[in-house]
Amino acid sequence: MAKFGLDNIRNVALLSHSGCGKTSVAEAVLFNNKDINRLGKVDEGNTASDFDPDETKRKISINLTVLSTKAGENRVNLIDTPGYPDFVGEVIASISVCEGAILPICAASGVEVGTEQVWKSLEEAELPRIVFINKMDRENADFAKVVGQIREMFGTKCAPIQVPIGSQSDFKGYVDILTGKAYTGTEMAESATPADLADSVASYLEQLTESVAESDDALLEKYLDGQPLTTEEIAGALKTAVGEGKLIPITCGSALQNVGIQALVAAAISYLPSPHTAKPVTADGKELEVSDDGPLAAIVFKTAADPYVGKLTYFRVYRGTFTSNSHIWNQNRSAEERVGQLFVIKGKTQEAVDALGAGDIGAVAKLSVTTTGDTLCAKETPVTLKAAVFPSPIFSQAVYPKGKADVDKMGSSLTRLTEEDPTLRVTRDLATAETVLSGMGDTQLMVAAERMQRKFSVGVDLATPKVPYRETVTMTGKGEHKHKKQSGGHGQYGHVLLEIEPLERGAGAQFGERIVGGSIPKNYIPAVEKGVNEALAEGVIAGFPVVDVKAVCYDGSFHPVDSSEICFKIAGNQAFKRGMENGKPILLEPIMTLEVTVPEDFTGDIISDLNTKRARVAGMNPGGGKNIIEATVPQAEVLNYAIDLKSITQGRGTFTLEFDHFEEAPQMVTQKIVAERQAAKEN
Repeated sequence: MAKFGLDNIRNVALLSHSGCGKTSVAEAVLFNNKDINRLGKVDEGNTASDFDPDETKRKISINLTVLSTKAGENRVNLIDTPGYPDFVGEVIASISVCEGAILPICAASGVEVGTEQVWKSLEEAELPRIVFINKMDRENADFAKVVGQIREMFGTKCAPIQVPIGSQSDFKGYVDILTGKAYTGTEMAESATPADLADSVASYLEQLTESVAESDDALLEKYLDGQPLTTEEIAGALKTAVGEGKLIPITCGSALQNVGIQALVAAAISYLPSPHTAKPVTADGKELEVSDDGPLAAIVFKTAADPYVGKLTYFRVYRGTFTSNSHIWNQNRSAEERVGQLFVIKGKTQEAVDALGAGDIGAVAKLSVTTTGDTLCAKETPVTLKAAVFPSPIFSQAVYPKGKADVDKMGSSLTRLTEEDPTLRVTRDLATAETVLSGMGDTQLMVAAERMQRKFSVGVDLATPKVPYRETVTMTGKGEHKHKKQSGGHGQYGHVLLEIEPLERGAGAQFGERIVGGSIPKNYIPAVEKGVNEALAEGVIAGFPVVDVKAVCYDGSFHPVDSSEICFKIAGNQAFKRGMENGKPILLEPIMTLEVTVPEDFTGDIISDLNTKRARVAGMNPGGGKNIIEATVPQAEVLNYAIDLKSITQGRGTFTLEFDHFEEAPQMVTQKIVAERQAAKEN
């Protein structure tokens, strides 16, 4: 395959709400460019993009998929992304390596929450985009209504450049607003413009002219003077305005019927910028010059385990040329990698290439140390590119191996999953002795568990994580234990008196002694402390670790022959437990700081829900049509808050959650926990 220059490459992310037709658009593009010989369908599980078994099972995109195609003299690298919010990491990775985006929006459903969210991400990334009103052949399709909704939500810089001919079952094609020419059918045959569309075309042309004029001072002056703008002037200014993000063209069509797709690709090539406009930034904040010449600089944006070629590393070249059968330097790992065959990716198929130039996207198999976010470069001219920043996980589940055979392999398979998806995180909770898998939502974690079984033959169960409760005392309590055994020969004797006193929250656990008169020899005091430390691991209420107490050994007795360290360790352990029981022990629960960002309309519902969760609302800060609600809430009440918030706000709310402190649990909660622990022991 030929090496394309910077001007002839377009890297385009397909982004929108789930079910708007991103995958179908990609399928039609590949079909029109003869990369595939028939149009697949998501419902049938035979598309080039959604080939992962998890995707075909659920009929949604889960992974980003690179689909490289040749359109005329241009290379178009489409990246099909998931619309489901749990897989937002794939969206972020795609945006980070593209210069433009196409947003399919359903002509019947209009702008949905997923599109609102990716629009915000595109605004932050300052990425030019084209809106494609898809599914014009669907029942209840209404182009004018959706255009009005788009302009109301995202501003008047959104302007149609096409008007559909017919709608629903009568949809045939579109009229190009600039030229006034009509095109119908899959082949986009030029035809006469329907007379009943004349007024609509004229109205949208005026709208487009006004939007274009506002993006160019010279044209605005001419427009305000009442002078008509020529088609050439509008077209030229339109290209500039789209590239600068001052105007967003709206097109229309039907991906399933393959109508309007060729025009969409042509618009992407004409209006979306080439990699010349990319502004990659190094880790130290400097801008890297994009060029075909110079030493190699590329960034890894995705790592996947391919069933046929093994570990597959997706990269974007920013400078120089990436060649097959070479050596490259991984700057992040300070390690050299042996590069085998390079590939251009077309969904589930890979096409071998000798080299990939600046601006292009490709993949290489079996790199040993490289992971997502790493910079690949020439060793002689090292550079570290700034990697995409992924959100912190907001939903967690405890992971348990199903059988003995799964125990040893579970850790390594979880590590490999986190390599593939940077939004997944694996931790070991020492307080509850659980392995915890965290991500962006319940669907993502279920997919991860199924993937472990399918890819690595590791069976796991997911469960709600245990809450790391603690125990402490509220008053000073004394405990005494005499460990005494006589069974012939040397006996066992150790006698310890302890005083257990409460400390302030967060102080931990301390040990002291004030033995006078040698009632316990100094060499046995460390054994007493060891026994106390072991007792700290399991409190007397429900067996949770003990914190914020000080144990003081103040008296005891010993036997010159029968006493030993183990005797005083046992005595110290039991004396501590009795002291705890006499110190009015309480259960402590972890309290989290919660910050919820929601549209104003949902504020009342959120506060009502928080009140049912024993939360204390600390404040509320309005701004930009949203409210930021700050509260403290027991961890036990928000283990599934990601699911609850999604349900209440229809996916429009976001939140952050951080541990703040421990405080006394209400008596009702304590009784419930004690009963649950007792039942678990009996079972």
